[in-house]
Order: sequence, then structure tokens, then C-alpha cells
Amino acid sequence: MLAELSIKNFAIIEKLSISFDKGLTVLTGETGAGKSIIIDAIHLLVGGRGSSEFVRHGEEKAEIEGLFQIDDLQHPVYAKALEFGIDIEEGMVILRRDISRTGKSVCRINGKLVTISTLREIGAVLVDIHGQHEHQELMDETKHLPLLDQFGGEEITSSLEVYQELFRKYEQTRQKLKALSENDQQMAHRLDLILFQFNEIQKANLKLDEDEELMSEKRKLVNFEKLFEAFQLSYSALNGEQKGLDWLGMAMGHLENAASLDSTYKDLYEAVSNCYYQLEDAGRAIRNEMEVLEFDPERLNEIEDRLNEINQLKRKYGKTIHEILEYAAKIEEEIETLQNKETFIGELEKELSSIEKDLALEAKQLTELRQKWARKLTELIHKELKDLYMEKTIFEIRFETDLHHFSKTGSDYVEFYISTNPGEPLKPLSKVASGGELSRIMLALKSIFSKHQGVTSIIFDEVDTGVSGRVAQAIAEKIYKVANNSQVLCISHLPQVAAMADNHLFISKNIKDGRTTTSVRKLQEDEKIKEIGRMISGAEITDLTRQHASELLQLAVKYKKS
Repeated sequence: MLAELSIKNFAIIEKLSISFDKGLTVLTGETGAGKSIIIDAIHLLVGGRGSSEFVRHGEEKAEIEGLFQIDDLQHPVYAKALEFGIDIEEGMVILRRDISRTGKSVCRINGKLVTISTLREIGAVLVDIHGQHEHQELMDETKHLPLLDQFGGEEITSSLEVYQELFRKYEQTRQKLKALSENDQQMAHRLDLILFQFNEIQKANLKLDEDEELMSEKRKLVNFEKLFEAFQLSYSALNGEQKGLDWLGMAMGHLENAASLDSTYKDLYEAVSNCYYQLEDAGRAIRNEMEVLEFDPERLNEIEDRLNEINQLKRKYGKTIHEILEYAAKIEEEIETLQNKETFIGELEKELSSIEKDLALEAKQLTELRQKWARKLTELIHKELKDLYMEKTIFEIRFETDLHHFSKTGSDYVEFYISTNPGEPLKPLSKVASGGELSRIMLALKSIFSKHQGVTSIIFDEVDTGVSGRVAQAIAEKIYKVANNSQVLCISHLPQVAAMADNHLFISKNIKDGRTTTSVRKLQEDEKIKEIGRMISGAEITDLTRQHASELLQLAVKYKKS
């Protein structure tokens, strides 16, 4: 859920910090107090279109920050965060967006700088904002099929996974066949090219780690004089009269005498003795190195030529010898395929035909499952619409299925259709635009899909406009029902909705030092009665209004318990 929201220098908001709770939070206040500005801030926080006009007059930038608490480890935000390399610790996701007065945006997620598109993708699984005239997920026909699949749950998911695995194999085989079926001239050119490349690599007779061994040998030859001098000086320091080994031998002899007088010095004698013999061995090794060390300019030239040859191949075929040899193995397989093209085409055509038959069977099974769940969803939506006094509304899920055409999601195109009045033809949901009816349709769909969509917070921005009476009460109950599955923030002018709130925030506008500012206050029980009374009657609140407001709150408590 959205736990904390911090807004600074945004529109008429100078500085505002709001804490949110689970359940249904209703925001009310006079028109122009800044309710929708708060929703605008959240919209920008999750990747909405920014503008310098949002920056408070006279300030350099607007700052918006939100803390989301994610308790469910299976929440889709974890997969999204992993995709973009963002760490989530203790279930906290912090989104931040700064907008400068030049219009430039800086976005961060858990402290990491991200692009607007990344912020938008993460934001989409955290918040779903629904305003009366905005297009959002349920109004986008391309999202209808995924929503149906989500509604179908494990039964559709498992069938879709089997289909998609087969579809991947189908696409791979189809691409191979397409590549082989291109015109003969292109294939001939390709064969000539990779034959040349393969022969060039083969002729080089490369060995793994050969370049590293050659570089080591080259370093020895290039640094011959320095190496010889180092060995000579080190050998001289160890051997000869009054040199290292001579003095160490004298120390060893003295300690041997001490150990013969007192056995407690035996370990000390052995330590020095071991060092003496180790240095003696090292001295012999140094002498041997000097004897075999020689400068061979011809060998150095050979190494230089070989390394140049290897580097030329690296520039063409891979950064390492291992990559070059891997490339050679890859094109060797392609050479065999192209040289025997007709045979391979025949085999691929048979394989593709076999996969297509299996894919058609899986697609058909997937379609049948979707149609079954579509019928169940249609029944549920009609029930929800009836609860909202739209019993004459007809909802339909239309399928366009072509079992000879395959896509990643199957062979189905699905779109939601609706007719709100008897005698009117069914129209796509995206074309329905009457305010009050649209609000109720969206609430009916939200009541069902909120538990399937996985978003953390759902925001309703004045979706109750244009309704009253029993419909208003039905809308209040539906919004509360949605809040059972997701945190809901709702801007409302309906007293019925305000009465149903688990948390009631009052937004007010004040004048401070000649500037307008917005403030937010959580209402206590007696303050709720006063605010709901204002929503019922306007400016003048009578005893009867208070009584009506109190009764609405009592009815809301009763509904929640039921």
C-alpha cells in the first residue's frame, strides 16, 4: 500500500506530508482546495507526463516522494524491480520524482536513478488511477485478454504456459526455415563468406591460451637484460665469502651448538637450518635460470608475428581465442546446413508442420478454457451491474479466433462489449463515454478485477460524479468492496462514500503570507459528522443535517459488519 506521500512546491502545495492506511481512504473538501492536485502528484510519481507548470510559482523545482509498503513477496513489483536491477529491502519501495521549472524530470526508485519509462513500468504495478474521463487499464482493449486470463487463474495459466513453450519452438523453427528459404544468391554469398572465415580460422591452427603463453614469453625476451641482471645480483648476494648463505651458515652453526647445550633451542636451530637449505636450493635455481636465459631476436619476431595474426582474428571473430573457436564451430554447422540446404529445408518443413498441428490443438484448448471463464465473468459482471441499478445493461466478451494464426498469447483476440440501454447495439467498452454510467461500469469491473490485477493502490478521482440517491449508496458499497482487496484512495463529493471510509482526510485551502497553501487533516468521529453534514447540505449545517450524517455513518458501520 501507499504508506507515505511527501509533496513539496507542487502547484499550490508548498509542503505536505500525508500518511495513508489500509482500506478505504476518502479525501473531501471544498472545490479548489487541492484534492485533485494530490492525485496529480501521485500520477506524476508513478510516471505520468510532467510539466514545468506543476512547479510552484517562484520555486526552482517540485519534489514528490512516496513510500509503498509491499508485504506480499509474490507481488509483481518484485519481478519488475529484479528486471531493472533495483533492490527491495524490508518490503519498501520508495519512488521519487523531481521536476525543475525547465521541465526536466529526475526519477529515482529506492535511491537508484531511473528513466521515466522504468518509473512508469514500476508505477503501473503499484497504482491504478481512475478518473471519470481518463483511459486506464480496463478501458484499453489490448488489456482485456490478459485480464480474462488472470480471472481464469491457474487453469488458464497452466494451459497458456504449455502453449507458449510450443510457440517458442514454432517461432525458432519458422525463423530457421525462413533463413534457408531466402534467395539463392544471398545464400551463395553467405556460404562463400563463412567458408572463407572458417578456412582462415582453421589455417591459423589456434590453441587455447596460446596468446597468454606467447605474451609471457615475449615479456621475458623484451626484458632479457633486466632479468639477467636481477638473477646475477641475487645470486651474488647469496653465494660467496661473506655473502648471504655464508652468514646464514655461520648462524646455523652457532645455533646448532646452542641446541646441543639446551634442547629448548632445537626448534630455533631447525627454523634457521630450513631457511639455509631453502635459500641454497633457490640459489641453484637462480643459477640454472641464468644458464638457460638467452636473448633470441628471431624468436621475438616470430612471437610478434603470431600475436599480430591472433589479434587480427580477434578483431574479426571474438575477443578471446575461446570465442574465435566457438564462432568457428558455429559457422561450421551453418556451412553444413547451407551445403545441404534442400535436405534441411525438407526436414524443417516436416518439423514445422508437426509443431503447427500440436500448436493448433493447444490453441483450441486455450480458447475453450477462455470461453468457459468468459461466461463465468459475464455472469459476475451482470450481477455487479444489477447491484448498481444497471440491470438492463448487457455485457459481452467477444472473441475473434483464428486457429491458423498463432501469436504469443494464442489464437484469440478478446474485447469487452456493453450496451447500457435496451434496444441499443453492443459497443466496445472503450467507446462508452457517459459520465455516471461509465463510473458504475468501471466500479462493477473493478469489484471483480481488483483481486486479480495485483496493484497495491487504486485511486478513484471523482468517479461518483452525476449520481445520487440509491445509486450513490450502491457506489459507496462497491468502492468499499474494492478496498477489501486493495488500498483505495477516493476523492468524492458523495456523503454516502465519505461515510463508508475507514480513514477520512479533509483537504483545506489557506492563505499564508499572501500565498495559497493546501493542508490535510485526518478527521475524528465528531469531525466526520460535521464534514458529511456539509456535504449533504452545503455551508449551513443544521441539527437535522447532523442527524442525517450520523445516521449515514451508523448505516456504513452496519454494512461493514455484514
